[in-house]
Amino acid sequence: MLTALAIRDVVLIEALELDFGGGLGVLTGETGAGKSILLDALGLALGDRADSGLVRRGAAQAVVTASFDTPHADGPIAALLSDNGFDVDPGEPLIVRRIVKADGGSRGFVNDQPASAGLLRDLAQLLVEVHGQHDDRGLLAPAGHRALLDAFGRCRVGGVAAAHRAWRDAETALAEAREAIDAAARDRDYLTHAVAELRQLAPEPGEEEMLADRRRTMQRAEKIADDMAALDTWLGGSDGGLAQLRQAARALERVADAHPALAEALAAIDRAINEASLAEDGIAAAKTGLMFDPRALEEDETRLFDLRAMARKHRVQPDELAALTEEMAARLATIEAGEEGLAALAATVAATRASYEAAADALSAERHAAAGRLDRAVAAELAPLKLDAARFRTVVAMLPEEQWGAGGKDRVEFEISTNPGAPFAALTRIASGGELSRFILALKVALAEEGGAATMIFDEIDRGVGGAVASAIGERLARLAERTQVLVVTHSPQVAARGAMHFFIAKSSDGTVTRTGVHALDDRERREEIARMLSGATITDEARAQAGRLLEAA
Repeated sequence: MLTALAIRDVVLIEALELDFGGGLGVLTGETGAGKSILLDALGLALGDRADSGLVRRGAAQAVVTASFDTPHADGPIAALLSDNGFDVDPGEPLIVRRIVKADGGSRGFVNDQPASAGLLRDLAQLLVEVHGQHDDRGLLAPAGHRALLDAFGRCRVGGVAAAHRAWRDAETALAEAREAIDAAARDRDYLTHAVAELRQLAPEPGEEEMLADRRRTMQRAEKIADDMAALDTWLGGSDGGLAQLRQAARALERVADAHPALAEALAAIDRAINEASLAEDGIAAAKTGLMFDPRALEEDETRLFDLRAMARKHRVQPDELAALTEEMAARLATIEAGEEGLAALAATVAATRASYEAAADALSAERHAAAGRLDRAVAAELAPLKLDAARFRTVVAMLPEEQWGAGGKDRVEFEISTNPGAPFAALTRIASGGELSRFILALKVALAEEGGAATMIFDEIDRGVGGAVASAIGERLARLAERTQVLVVTHSPQVAARGAMHFFIAKSSDGTVTRTGVHALDDRERREEIARMLSGATITDEARAQAGRLLEAA
């Protein structure tokens, strides 16, 4: 609820600070005292259009600060602020500030963090409802009537929303499947040919690298084949170097005893024979590893070239061909199994639609029942408000199928007929200013248990009525204020007497400067103000006595 309002340099208000409490707060004052300035200032803080004409003459800027008590950390206000990047502390007040400069431009703040006017307007929808004779918001917007009826009737909307989501998800899945099948079907001939071609090639992951390595090895072997053959001649065979070393060793063995140097020569030749034998073994192993069949080399090269050509054709790497084969085969299988899959998805769509319609029809029945209860509740409020000739009804009608949604199938609108025999029509098309305000009050009282914003403001809702009707308005405002904070600008002493708080608005002038001030009245001052409202400029003892009776009765 609204806990405080501070105004600096707005029109005729130089400096003003007001504290508010719960219940019904009334604002009174003589005509022209500036009661509307307070509402204009609060509207400015809550995102209304910033007009430099609101800045008091001679001041550089106007500043309005509104403080609210918002105790629910998981409520819609906290969610809105969190979604817009604002820190939310349920233990602290919500402070909304607006600054308007005399030369144009404005700035908004929420808890001292910069905020757009759009965010302030979104907050206003959750914080304050303003109802005046020419107000076109709140209960007058048909777009919100369905939610109001649902809240009043405690209608179960959640199940319908879930059923609608399931239905739409199923339709989306069916549409996507159809699109995928249609797209694949356009490529069916291509896919059939490509899959057959790829399966005939039968590529394997890593095959291209393996073939390339083997090809390089065989190509190297081909290049050194002559050198390998020469090595056989030079080292092996009956005339090779190793055979000749062995012959020399046998000759030395026969004469080694003749001289120590010959023994050393024999030992050296034996070592050479061992090393040469190792060399011979290494050459033999290399020959085995480098052996190649020219036909095998040709086959590997052909396979390698085929893999690379296929990869270029499909614009992938050779190692990706195996996965591409499976992917294309899967797309082809989707086409072939498509009709069966579409039938299953279509069955799901039909089933989820039936579930949605059943839930929406049950919700419609709840709404029709709630509409009857609401109509009776509003009707009970009309006669005491001098609207006994008027009739109120809640129209619940089915929407076209293309407009069905998470909220069900229904359009809900509040309609009235102000005279016997007159047709029903929308509130704003029929009701005059005073009637409209009283209709709003009757609706708000009927809907009070499920009310919207935590603070409701009624601007001169009692204009043009008095006596029993004014008393009935005051009684209903007080009843409404039992559940939410209500502020009312009033000229009616019957309404003023019902207030838990009473603020007096007055205009003063020193001959050069005119100012508007607001004063919270104590019990004695309050009786005097109500007596003034009863008698006019000259307050009589009878007026004071009548004011006392009104306060006592309230």
